[in-house]
Amino acid sequence: MFIRSGEWVIILKIRTKLRKYKSLHLSLIFLIMVFGMLPLVICKEILLASYEDTQIRQRMSEMQSLSLGYMNQILSSGYLDVPDKNSDIAGRLEQAAEMYDGRIQLIDAQYRVVLDTRSVDEGKYNISEAVMKSFKGQRYSFYNSEKKYIEFTMPLAGSQNSHVAGVMIVGASVNNIEVVMLSVRHKANILLWLCAAVMMTVAFLISWVMMRPFKRVRVSVEKAREGESDIVIENAGYVELRGITDSFQAVLGRLRALDTSRQEFVSNVSHELKTPITSMRVLADSLLTQENVPAEIYREFMADISEEIDRESKIISDLLALVKLDKAATEMNLDQVNINELVEGILKRLRPIAEKRNIELVLESFRPITAEVDEVKLSLAITNLVENAIKYNKDDGWVHVSLNADHKYFFVKVADSGVGIPEDAAQHIFERFYRVDKARSRETGGTGLGLAITQNVINLHHGAIKMYSRAGEGSTFMMRIPLSYIA
Repeated sequence: MFIRSGEWVIILKIRTKLRKYKSLHLSLIFLIMVFGMLPLVICKEILLASYEDTQIRQRMSEMQSLSLGYMNQILSSGYLDVPDKNSDIAGRLEQAAEMYDGRIQLIDAQYRVVLDTRSVDEGKYNISEAVMKSFKGQRYSFYNSEKKYIEFTMPLAGSQNSHVAGVMIVGASVNNIEVVMLSVRHKANILLWLCAAVMMTVAFLISWVMMRPFKRVRVSVEKAREGESDIVIENAGYVELRGITDSFQAVLGRLRALDTSRQEFVSNVSHELKTPITSMRVLADSLLTQENVPAEIYREFMADISEEIDRESKIISDLLALVKLDKAATEMNLDQVNINELVEGILKRLRPIAEKRNIELVLESFRPITAEVDEVKLSLAITNLVENAIKYNKDDGWVHVSLNADHKYFFVKVADSGVGIPEDAAQHIFERFYRVDKARSRETGGTGLGLAITQNVINLHHGAIKMYSRAGEGSTFMMRIPLSYIA
């Protein structure tokens, strides 16, 4: 069955044009139209084909009934043996053929055409396949869809005698059926276009309703692009869209946090750099305003100025290190490094500092470890952890460093018996310039950048760091870094 109307052509043209405009709104309308109209088009074609087939079968049935009605008259009149064009039966057959705009032929037992209502083949012989089958007692029907013509062939035999005396061929035009079909198809197309118009309206309304949440999200994104950060997308509408809006809100939250962090960072940098300069200015002014300053006081003031200079230098060094680590294109000087020797060297350098306060510094290594790391950066990170464990420890305390590895990662654990970190401060310890106890940090020379540097180094190695601590009970830091660098 073929679709003879142009619906498919129109749908394909619309689809081709839609490809030029990647619009979800138009795509929804197109899909609704396609999946709404497609069943209607298919149903229309099936119903029309079924109706046409029914009409043709009905015409075929009429012709069979006509043939059966004339068969007994033909046999009883003996027309096959003595043909007579002026006989009553010949006239009736002429009228029947004219009524159906067709043709009737009678063929005797010698395959000779004894009657042709069109007077074309009379006297000729007909040995076609249909005639041969009918002489065997079979009926044969044929429909030519191109010429709009049906033909029915039946044997002429009495009911009490199986002998076939002849064959009757009845043909008829179905042009009148085709005219009716054209009218029905025209009305069906009008109804289909009315349905298409209604469905287009419905599709537009459905698409408009479905696109409203997307438009709200688009407006919010445009506001964010213009610089607004306090944006809340409410009533996302769909579960899938809600996931997108939640992610968008999370990104906005991170951007707000990053903006706040940058502002705080600038403020902290200004404060931290200004504080030592202010102290040195006060000390220098004190010396300048006093006359005959004793040498001992002069040396004391100069010693304080020297300490402030050292502190300023350390802050600047840490800031430079942090800026280098923050660069997206930070170069990693990777090499296969013996982690055991690296940690032993760090503890050897820091042991004199620990011994001043009688702090026990212990290394526990479970197995030899070699990993692909940036030795300088990793050394800086581990040094910061161990140095903090010593600085913020108690006299006569301990610092335990342990090394272990599995098939994929190596682990560095630094535990101490120090002052610990309060629970409310634990989530901020990796923030830049954050200090749990600012007064104590100033005494120990801390800048608040050490753990931020450590975390950056570990992130560059695609590792992770966790902290466990309680105030007054010490702290434990656990580093996990891949044995092979993951680019």
